[in-house]
Amino acid sequence: MPSGTAQLFTSLQRIAVEVVRQHVEQAAFLWAQRDTLSLEDPPDEAVMAEIGQRLEINLDGLRIAGRAAWPFVDRQLEDFPDKGEFFIAGWMAIEQEDAKRVESTIEAVRQADERRGLVGALSWHKPQKIGKLVRDWLRAHDALLRYLGVAACAAHAVDPKQLLERLVRDPDADTRALSLRLAGKLKRTDLAREMVAELEAADEGVRLWAGWALTELGSGDLARAELRSSAVADGFEALTALRAAVKAGPEKEVRAWLGGLMKSPQTAPVAVRGIGMLGDRTVLPWLIERMKEPTLAAAAGSSFLELFPVAREETKLFANDAAQIGPDFAKHFGDNQATLLLADKVETWAKTHAQPVARPG
Repeated sequence: MPSGTAQLFTSLQRIAVEVVRQHVEQAAFLWAQRDTLSLEDPPDEAVMAEIGQRLEINLDGLRIAGRAAWPFVDRQLEDFPDKGEFFIAGWMAIEQEDAKRVESTIEAVRQADERRGLVGALSWHKPQKIGKLVRDWLRAHDALLRYLGVAACAAHAVDPKQLLERLVRDPDADTRALSLRLAGKLKRTDLAREMVAELEAADEGVRLWAGWALTELGSGDLARAELRSSAVADGFEALTALRAAVKAGPEKEVRAWLGGLMKSPQTAPVAVRGIGMLGDRTVLPWLIERMKEPTLAAAAGSSFLELFPVAREETKLFANDAAQIGPDFAKHFGDNQATLLLADKVETWAKTHAQPVARPG
């Protein structure tokens, strides 16, 4: 091979290697970014969809690269064992139907106690692609495998039929909680008795998802006390509990409960956020006033965006620095980053964009 051709070939190899490395890094970053955005209150679905499209472009690159991507995946997972890196490792192993790689990724998840990325990989693949794995995992003796199996079913709304009867009583609390969530999502009324029984469980997460599931079945009255307790506990799933408590109704009683929460500085933000979940746009003037109070501004902003999601497009309504609103806000938020709504701008915007809609019934 002439020297010039050899140099060109070597350069192309280096370029190809660099492209594969970038696909691995970008895919991990984009999925982690999208997942983090999904946890925002409320999430911006349009931005998430855009990121998802960019993620798919990078995943296509990894499909083409095949096994040549593994050195970069392994190095990245070793250096940064975070959710995005676990997503890529899990996605690649499943995509290539590599049983050993799937097993090693699961063991890495176990060691790092970081499940979210692998669950994300299961969610990203189509049910047909992961069906055999999931069926085996649901029957496994290993609690982590059972959890992953239920997580995959929940992501794709797949009913494991009679297996779910056992899984809602699983000895592992995390698996049991997720199974109850799946049972509620699937409207499994045949498991209502198990849901009621789990309201007395020792694990807080199990109690919460049992109550959530009952609410999905239209029996939220049985879980009302548990859901309201979880909603004000400031735990990881407090927002989920609050939404379920609001849905459990009846609305008049929910409003009275939220009114009681407004009387305490500790629970007032919960009340402000709950008001937005009622779907009543006529509360907008009240929410604007709450945006002027540092302790309630974030909750009021979330409620506003849930009621008026189109307002996300109006960048002039937002302040990325609390000090921009005033010294009281700067003192309250300190070094914590917060995107807040400017009450005066929202008030002006509302005059032409936020006409309240008539409520059904």
